[in-house]
Amino acid sequence: MDDISVTFLDRGTVTADMNFVVDGHAVATASNRSPEHEYAEFVVWNLVVETPEMTILWDTGSHPDAGDGYWPAPLYEAFAHVDADQHALSDDLGAAGYSIADIDAVVMSHLHLDHAGGLYNFAGTDVPIYVHREELPFAYLSAKTDEGSIAYLASDFDHDLNWQVVHGDRYHLTDGVELLHLPGHTPGLLGALIDRPDRPLLVAGDEAYVEANYAGQPMATSLLWNNGSWKASLERCRDIERETGADVLLGHDRSVFEELA
Repeated sequence: MDDISVTFLDRGTVTADMNFVVDGHAVATASNRSPEHEYAEFVVWNLVVETPEMTILWDTGSHPDAGDGYWPAPLYEAFAHVDADQHALSDDLGAAGYSIADIDAVVMSHLHLDHAGGLYNFAGTDVPIYVHREELPFAYLSAKTDEGSIAYLASDFDHDLNWQVVHGDRYHLTDGVELLHLPGHTPGLLGALIDRPDRPLLVAGDEAYVEANYAGQPMATSLLWNNGSWKASLERCRDIERETGADVLLGHDRSVFEELA
């Protein structure tokens, strides 16, 4: 659509072993029992999607105190958001010409700590926070019990928020913005197909951290809620890309992010 624009927000850098991101990237073998590991950098990003009806924020990034004890030490050791303190949501929005008050709706792709850490900015407001039906209960289960995933922090999302629950495989948010349920990384992962004027944008997000994942190499088992669902969601994304000719935005691949931004 001619009246939709997408602004890309660089929310900083996470560093981690590539073995988390591409399963079996460096494994010991009989002839090489001490393979060299690759410690790599990955981008954290948000989007601001301008439509005639609303200004949408896609995800909220990490909490600015992630490296100052807000994230549990074992998690920060695995995935270190090294510059979170330099990327408060209000500051990064401001650099792009927006403020928190300009946001009419927030879409949470999922509620992991590097995506939900800025939700506190919308606590006590009537700004709708869109989340998939399968994500919210799993996030609370994970954060409040010993089950589920360790990548959820209750302090990120357990606020007075105006939750809007998305059901089903596809959800029409507004003209030109369709939300897509892409389970696998988490039960309620959301992507989107955004009808930009020049070329559609398929937001695959954490369905594929990097290009190798999109090519079919899964993330480490610890980053997949369900491998079968992940494969089905990957095929769905590829089908949409073929049908629409869309650009594909991946979860944390900095080179892909910078090319599209």
